[in-house]
Amino acid sequence: MAPQTRTQRQAAAKKAAATRKRNSAKQSRGTTKASARRTTASAHSTGRAARTTAKQAARTTARRASAETTRLEALAREAERAILIPVGAALEARDRVTATVRTYGDSRLTRQQLNRFERRGATALRRNRRAAQRQAKDVRDSVESRANDVQSSANDVVERVLSLA
Repeated sequence: MAPQTRTQRQAAAKKAAATRKRNSAKQSRGTTKASARRTTASAHSTGRAARTTAKQAARTTARRASAETTRLEALAREAERAILIPVGAALEARDRVTATVRTYGDSRLTRQQLNRFERRGATALRRNRRAAQRQAKDVRDSVESRANDVQSSANDVVERVLSLA
């Protein structure tokens, strides 16, 4: 091969440099496109994440508000209960006093009520008397049984003593 002239070498160098620049630009373009794709995807992902975070924050805020509302409702019910209990007790006492006055203010109703008390007392006494009689009978039977056992044992002892004599 014939030696190259300076101009040929420079032209070849320029050509080689252009090829390197072209190859570098291609590689850079691919890298830049990939980076742009990643940036776009990242932007979409970031936007999606931001929307998800905003929705979650809204749900959390709604839950917190609901919890506070529920707590306030519970406190209101407790306060209402504290008011209603004495009112209910007073009404119950009033009803009983009214019924008592109505019963004992009328002689016919008073007589009926006293007869009812008498029957209830008699029934309780009969029931208790029967129970006491049953217990007494059980005790008598038990004592008689033991006495018979003792009598039988004593007779056995007397017979043994007589048989020894």
